[in-house]
Amino acid sequence: MVPVVFVAPFFMDATLRFVRAVSELDHVRLAVISQEPRERLPAAIAHRTAAFCRIHDGLDPQAIADGVREVAPRIGGVHRLLGTLEQLQIPLGMVRDLLHIPGLGEATARNFRDKGRMKDVLRAAGLPVARHRTVTDAEAAWAFVREVGFPVVVKPREGAAAVSTYRAEHVDGMQAALAATQPAPSRPVVIEEFVTGEERSFETVSLDGKPLWHASTIYAPSPLTVLENPWIQWTVVLPREVDAPAVSGFASTAYAALSALGMETGISHMEWFRTRSGAAVISEVAARPPGAQIMSIDSFGHDVDFYRMWARLVVHGRFEPPTRRYAVGAAYFRGAGKGRVVAVHGVDRAQAEIGSLVVEARLPQRGQVKSSSYEGEGYAILRHSETRVVEEALKRLISLVRVEVG
Repeated sequence: MVPVVFVAPFFMDATLRFVRAVSELDHVRLAVISQEPRERLPAAIAHRTAAFCRIHDGLDPQAIADGVREVAPRIGGVHRLLGTLEQLQIPLGMVRDLLHIPGLGEATARNFRDKGRMKDVLRAAGLPVARHRTVTDAEAAWAFVREVGFPVVVKPREGAAAVSTYRAEHVDGMQAALAATQPAPSRPVVIEEFVTGEERSFETVSLDGKPLWHASTIYAPSPLTVLENPWIQWTVVLPREVDAPAVSGFASTAYAALSALGMETGISHMEWFRTRSGAAVISEVAARPPGAQIMSIDSFGHDVDFYRMWARLVVHGRFEPPTRRYAVGAAYFRGAGKGRVVAVHGVDRAQAEIGSLVVEARLPQRGQVKSSSYEGEGYAILRHSETRVVEEALKRLISLVRVEVG
């Protein structure tokens, strides 16, 4: 039996999909560490969990280490220490180093989490990234603007999902971004030139540092634009065409980036731009699986369960590259304003026109609290053998469904 510890600070639906996948593996003894009580763990997972430890802070490395020490004797040691939240990657690396557990250590985790350090590593490797600087005061930020000009992007050094990221196109916008981020020696921020173009994701399966498979989705519009406009309903598309020139030409660059950063075993998530000139620019790279339902999108596109494939990969070191069979896309439903969902309009018509393409959906519910996430209040995933059909259906879907918040 392989002893595995999964750190799940919060029992969110996305996290629990990964926990369930590990719990269903053969020859695994699973322990779960969380700041939530065991009673909230779904029964389907709980009865496969050999040990559980509740800690006061699921993101605190010392608390995680203490939890691992508590559960390890009950499952026969620790072969793998897992967690999928972006904010967990450095704490998990610290605990692996401390307790001599195989996997990504702290130094490598910082290559992915620290956005300035990440771009320094990539630029040193000769890879295409935006000009950038890590700053600890407003004077250094303004000096960078004088060098590269507007527009620029200001973001936390260890951000995730474009949260607290600001685009500044003029002096007033820069002043507002600095007021919001307040760079200081204890709170460095990264400032970089603003890159425009078609923004995509690039997911790679790696085993012992060797890339085995990849896929690339297309965002419309970009995540930053979505965050800047809370009312925008947006989409992600995985084309059926695997060997599209824009993607196949970027694969070697993506693989080189992962090698430079130190990716080992797992599914990584990269965001990149194809500019109007045709050049590729790497935006950010994460050493963990993607969010925004991309794992489900990949599952439906290849007729496999990518959550289970991830679990087999990181626990047993096994992965069989799947074949792309469908184009798949997701639409994210978002309402403007604050408060709760008052009504959801257009669902019946959308069902009549597009329902045959839907393979998974979580529709916004009346009374639901407005989400702070760019994924919004709900989503629907569509699938068809033709990419064009999925793209047109997604456009129609976000034009029909409207979430009213008040």
